[in-house]
Amino acid sequence: MSGSVLYLCVEAQVNKGGTTGYNTRPEDKGEFFYAHVYWDEGRLQGSPWRLLSKGKTMSTEEKYVEEIVDQEDDFSKWYNQVVRKTELADYAPVRGCMIIRPYGYAIWENIQRLLDARFKETGVVNAYFPLLIPRSFLEREAEHVEGFAPQVAWVTRGGGEELEEPLAIRPTSETIIGYSYAKWIQSYRDLPLLINLWNNVMRWEKRTVLFLRTAEFLWQEGHTAHRNVEEAEERTRLMLEVYRACSEEDLAIPVIAGRKSENEKFAGALRTYSLEAMMGDGKALQSATSHNLGTNFAQSFDIQYLDADGQRKYCATTSWGWSTRTIGGVIMVHGDSSGLILPPRIAPYQAVIVPIWRKEADKAAVSEMIARIEKMLKGKVRLKVDLSENTPGWKFNEWEMRGVPVRMEIGPRDVQNNSVVLVRRDNRAKEVVSVDSLEARLPVLLEEVQQALFQRALEFREQNTYYTDSYEEFKQIMAEKRGFVRVKWAEDSEAELAIKEETKATLRVIPFDQPEGGVHGKCFYTGKPATCEAIFARAY
Repeated sequence: MSGSVLYLCVEAQVNKGGTTGYNTRPEDKGEFFYAHVYWDEGRLQGSPWRLLSKGKTMSTEEKYVEEIVDQEDDFSKWYNQVVRKTELADYAPVRGCMIIRPYGYAIWENIQRLLDARFKETGVVNAYFPLLIPRSFLEREAEHVEGFAPQVAWVTRGGGEELEEPLAIRPTSETIIGYSYAKWIQSYRDLPLLINLWNNVMRWEKRTVLFLRTAEFLWQEGHTAHRNVEEAEERTRLMLEVYRACSEEDLAIPVIAGRKSENEKFAGALRTYSLEAMMGDGKALQSATSHNLGTNFAQSFDIQYLDADGQRKYCATTSWGWSTRTIGGVIMVHGDSSGLILPPRIAPYQAVIVPIWRKEADKAAVSEMIARIEKMLKGKVRLKVDLSENTPGWKFNEWEMRGVPVRMEIGPRDVQNNSVVLVRRDNRAKEVVSVDSLEARLPVLLEEVQQALFQRALEFREQNTYYTDSYEEFKQIMAEKRGFVRVKWAEDSEAELAIKEETKATLRVIPFDQPEGGVHGKCFYTGKPATCEAIFARAY
């Protein structure tokens, strides 16, 4: 595995007066120390070699961190191994559901905190609505119920008795929101109404993948009401921009913003906009959606208001959502064959301290320095100190697999020099920093990691985006390569379905970023005059 770090236990003779070290120099000799060896001479299978205990040889029992399959060999297996081995999530006893473990939930809490703050900057407030929705509510908006019918789970009994009306476990909340908005909105003075929900929903998926597609998942769903379609359109686009900022700035995931096709838009919507991101295997992931519902739901639920001109009018409404599938996106965009790589802004721990000692006297000195650093960085950096009895090499591998952005190594020599060693997770670059400079340097380093992850993902997307005017070449790209294909398109729904049937590629998005002066030329599939450029890809 070119460019991987190997953690080896090395025996050498320490010079008189020397101490056990771990950042090796040729002149260091003798006691066991922990050497970081950079392997660039051939391919290793799986994850890096493991630190060996003193006097032992490698065996299955002595692998401190279990091997993870290489991404290039089996991306799907790699993904599932990473989710399970890093303890992000586990399978639930109910088919298609998942248990989000503390480490995974901590990531979601950080995303939720950052995104919620962005919502509130635009005037949005939070509320909660019931999990159960009467069947008659879903049936009021015909296109909506038709779109969700195959995924709805129903409650038909309660307290040992048949219910008079079946209750849907919410697949989304537009209908019950509509019922309430019709009561709450009477005048133009009540508008706009801007509410967000942090909740769970259920969609009875047949094929599930942890975080990416599960029967139950956590998300937020925003619902707003406005005086007219133009104001609703402005809000719809604004919330997509909020999602873009969070995705690119907080998750370090570059996205393409644009409009969904008529085939792919939300059931009952006037227009749907989305963000599309490229995963590490070249497939697309829909990261967030924002829907302009026009007056469709307002008419179904009689959401009317008295306008300033004395006329009663229907509200225009929006809905927009972002879910825990973005955690799956973080894994697939940034991870490598050693495991997770987490952007610092959402990482549960931004830095982990690995203390290194052999003697009690060394332990006391190292512990005292760690206490100083913890006090210095409190409230500034999310810090984890690993005081477990595992060996330093085990800890190196464990926290590397868990994707902690920066590892801080502190041993006896560092105490003597009043310094620490910082190791980046994204590129394994190492630097020695004085304790006096640490408070200033570490936050800057974390931001450098954040930006580097975004830039690397952006370059990957650019390298795997293709342009063609030929359907034959399009099919060849889909069959032999990975990534996005950008084409001239005539917005033909039947042609879109035919392409999906033949190639399994779907129209992901019609980007906002269109050529200046419009699109000229013919559709790559139908030969009709093109109206836009569109991006096709295979997707999750």
